[in-house]
Amino acid sequence: MSRLSRLMSRVQLTKGKYAVSTAVAKTDRPRAFLADPSFENSRALLLDYDGTIAPFVTDRSRAHPYDMIPELLDIIMTDCETRVVIISGRPVKEISDLLKTGTLPEIWGCHGLERLRCDGQYSCQPLDLQTEVALRHAHEQLESGGLEELAESKAGCVTVHWRGLSLKHVEEAKSAAYRHLGKFAGQAGLLLSECDGGLELRSRKCNKVRAVEAVLAELSPECPVAYLGDDATDEDAFRALNSRGLTILVRPTYHFTAAQFWLRPPDELERFLRDWIRACEGEL
Repeated sequence: MSRLSRLMSRVQLTKGKYAVSTAVAKTDRPRAFLADPSFENSRALLLDYDGTIAPFVTDRSRAHPYDMIPELLDIIMTDCETRVVIISGRPVKEISDLLKTGTLPEIWGCHGLERLRCDGQYSCQPLDLQTEVALRHAHEQLESGGLEELAESKAGCVTVHWRGLSLKHVEEAKSAAYRHLGKFAGQAGLLLSECDGGLELRSRKCNKVRAVEAVLAELSPECPVAYLGDDATDEDAFRALNSRGLTILVRPTYHFTAAQFWLRPPDELERFLRDWIRACEGEL
């Protein structure tokens, strides 16, 4: 039996096990990706955090990963010669505190503005003074508008979170957030966009594509790469990787996406990670 046949049989990804995106040309795309001969050597797994490997919760400080995810990621990092990279809108400090893996993965925070390498080396792309001033004024506007309890400021970004509010209060918070932050959109290189459960004003430098491209530049052209994400901020990363690797939308319900495939968390996500470990002959 050839190695390809052996891997295809080991990685038992049968039709119907995973939900298939309408954007996928072949239903066995993850199976073929994991069974490709290039997977035998080094590989890279890029993951969003909230909504992808951790469920959304009202208290953001308690957004821990799904039960088995830290253990599976540890195996992937230690046994599978896989470069694991978390790319999140959160600051890197929050991710490292919440993730609870035995091995620290590489983490890009604030939509790619911050970077924490596996060896603990930290860097953050500086913003120009005009952008910093505009973001500070935007946060002050939210505070003066009575949204201080919903507002969050981080590197390159100001966010209003309304998850957990009643429908009436969500509409009120959304209307007020757009009113206060909308005036800054387009100024100082700032973008305004909705995220899952909130509204975000951020620097154009805060872009997950930047993180993806930086990681790709450090990999060999033959290295298999997969990106898993759930939100609008992941769509640009999907498009950037579609001609290069495997892209997967991870959500309980499907929505239109540039990703090639769709997994429902946590069960299908856990199954995919287990299949990854089997494909590289790691120990479960």
